[in-house]
Order: sequence, then C-alpha cells, then structure tokens
Amino acid sequence: MSRASPAPALRVTTLNANGLRSAVTKGLGPWLLEQARPDWLCLQEIRVTPADLSDAMRGLGGLRGAFHHAERPGYSGVGLYYRMEPEDVRVGFGSPEFDAEGRYLEARYRLAGGRRLALVSVYFPSGSSSELRQQAKFRFLQAFEQHMRELQSQGEVILCGDVNIAHKEIDLKNWKGNLKNSGFLPEERAWMSHVIDDLGWVDVFRALNAQPDQYTWWSNRGQARARNVGWRIDYHLATPGVAALARRGSESIYVDQRFSDHAPLSIDYELSF
Repeated sequence: MSRASPAPALRVTTLNANGLRSAVTKGLGPWLLEQARPDWLCLQEIRVTPADLSDAMRGLGGLRGAFHHAERPGYSGVGLYYRMEPEDVRVGFGSPEFDAEGRYLEARYRLAGGRRLALVSVYFPSGSSSELRQQAKFRFLQAFEQHMRELQSQGEVILCGDVNIAHKEIDLKNWKGNLKNSGFLPEERAWMSHVIDDLGWVDVFRALNAQPDQYTWWSNRGQARARNVGWRIDYHLATPGVAALARRGSESIYVDQRFSDHAPLSIDYELSF
C-alpha cells in the first residue's frame, strides 16, 4: 500500500519592520523573493499611510498585500501579504481604541475537509514609554483574549506578530534585570501562560525549539545585537490542530538580516487546501 503524500510545506514569516519604507530600502523585497520565499508574510509597525504605499510595498516578495493603517500618521500599522487569495480579509478585531491604532489583520481560508483557517498579523502595544501606555497594554490584553477565544471557536488559527512580551526566563538574556520592566512584568507573563496553559494556544517556535539564546529583538543600545543580548517577543501562536502541522526543523530566526531592530521569523506548516 502506498503512503499518502505529505501536504506541501507552506511558509509563514513574521517581522516587525520598524517602518516599511526603511525595511524596503534595506532590501526586504529581494530577500523575500530570492531567499525567504514565504507564502504568507505578516508585518507589524509598518508606519505608513495608504498614500505612502509604493508598488514595491504593495507586492513584497511576489505576494499581494493588505493593510491596517493607524489613524495617526507614522504610527503602528500592520500588513498581511499572501500568495493564495483568501476568502475574506478582516481589518481590526472590533476594539475602537486599538483598531484606531492599526493593530490587526486577518485572512480567512478553508482547509481541506472544510475546516476554517484564520491567518492573523497582530501588533500588541508596548508599555515601555509610560505608565499610561502600560495601562493601555493591559486593556489590549483583556480585549484581545476575548477575541482569541472567539477565533479558536471558529476554526484553526495561526496568529503571528510582535506580542511585546517575553514569556519565560529563557526568552530574554537579562531576565533578572527586567522583572519590573514592560515586556516581562508578572502580569504580562501570566497572561501568556493563561493563553497557552488554559486556553490551549501553542507557542509554535518554542514547541519546535527548546534551545536558549533564541531572540527576535535587540535594543539599539550597547551593541546588544552583536552580543545577542535580546528578547524573544515575536511569535507564532496557533491552535493545536494547525500547530501540529508545523514542520520540525523549519523554524528560522534570520538573525543576520538587518531590516529592523527585529529579526524575521519563519515556520513551515504542512497545510492542505
């Protein structure tokens, strides 16, 4: 009896671009087209208006892009690029406060067998600039948890983006010195644990790779990147069914690519449509 052929490995890449125009100037488009070759690309912190978008920005890596722009020019914003046309693209997750900041895009597909798949690009707020922004971040976590519950009740989900939280001590270099800092606060880490342990979401990279010193963001101060003094704050969070389709050994943090202060992160999934 012949074995069924495995589903094709389809690549999902996520990156906080720290300004789409800057990342494109630094060669993001050719790198995606010639080297990374994702099937989906989730970008955060694009910081452009619709009028700013050039043809190169709209079609990175041979993919077609959709965008959620912040109302405030030069701030936040996310993009989601795809090779395969989705059934639907949803902009925002229903929060007036945070939808105004351009933080959420969702592309919907139908998997073989009829299951729904949502591919999400999301940019969680940072609370590092002030106590006001930290309180906004806590409001976001509360609102977004409810949305995550709704998503997982509707089908499979791959949620990619800059979560601005390092979950465990292994996820940042200087964890002892950051116990009281935004991004590693006990409340933030407890939220991540709740999402994973209680709601059942999977931190896909960590499920595939248990090694230390795997970071996706570095401060621009003190040669942090050169010394690999970083944080792992960019994630693939997925529902268990699709997380099980992640191909072991495909997880890649492209630490040598300097498009922004974050590194791109790719994982391949064996998906059938």
